[in-house]
Amino acid sequence: MPSLKEIKTRIGSVNSTRKITSAMKMVASSKLHHAQRMIENMYPYSMMLKGMLKTFLQSDVEVDSELTLKRPVKRVALIVFSSNSSLCGGYNHNVIKLTEQVLKEYEGLGPDNILIYPIGRKIGEKVTKWGLKSAGKFVTLADKPNAQQCADIARELSAMYVNGEIDRVEIIFHHFKSAGSQILTRETLLPFDIERELDKNIYRDLDSTIATKDSQEYLRQRDAQQKEQKIEAFRMHDNYIVEPDKQTLLNALIPKVLNLQVYVDLLDSNASEHAARMVAMQTATDNADELLRLLNLQYNKSRQQAITSELLDIVGGSINN
Repeated sequence: MPSLKEIKTRIGSVNSTRKITSAMKMVASSKLHHAQRMIENMYPYSMMLKGMLKTFLQSDVEVDSELTLKRPVKRVALIVFSSNSSLCGGYNHNVIKLTEQVLKEYEGLGPDNILIYPIGRKIGEKVTKWGLKSAGKFVTLADKPNAQQCADIARELSAMYVNGEIDRVEIIFHHFKSAGSQILTRETLLPFDIERELDKNIYRDLDSTIATKDSQEYLRQRDAQQKEQKIEAFRMHDNYIVEPDKQTLLNALIPKVLNLQVYVDLLDSNASEHAARMVAMQTATDNADELLRLLNLQYNKSRQQAITSELLDIVGGSINN
């Protein structure tokens, strides 16, 4: 059995660790709130853009764009979102694991025909370790989402796709559903599929930073209700005039949707990182509280045992005298 001094030292160590995890949980919660507001501010533009696209589909416009053409995959590009730092549970591990699975699917193409855009230091280090082609370093973008930089990436990939330099573009990221639920997602950016974009589930709970069983149960019930009630996208008035023509405007809308998709996925990934770190630090704090309870109990038992032993020695000595 450890001595009282050893137990007391360990209690002090666990207390110090608990203060750190509790502070990190509060910081992650604050950053998560900020990330949620960024997604919320992006909503009006996103919904209006998708509403315009659905209006064109309902008016039977034939999509004729180089970005929607499908062809045999000989060269592929991957945009992978991770974090710059650790202590966020299995967030980075899950991203890296899915990326490895995707790379195995494209193993027959050869490493020279796979281009990776590593958004975040963790995936960047893995790409270097794997010996694959990297499009650059995007460490700052992972911590500070920037719409302009995301648009530049989307335009660069679109130009490469049109020129035939790549045949497919995929994105790997975490979709932020709530503070307690982040869904690892794999999407195809190019070739662009309008029907897929309109049917995509973009539901997020942006009102809470609490990850509890009650909140998760609430989300499950809310998802069930949303499946029963199909929500129609915003539809513009049918009587409108488009200049120069619908096809030209649609060809201008598709690149904007691609730019938006990269930025939205980055915001999702950023919010998911903070949510995962908040949950991980909350779990660590709870574990520290439980460990402190057990250590204090053990300390009190050992202390009481030592006092009892001393009293027995004193009583035994007085009787002998």
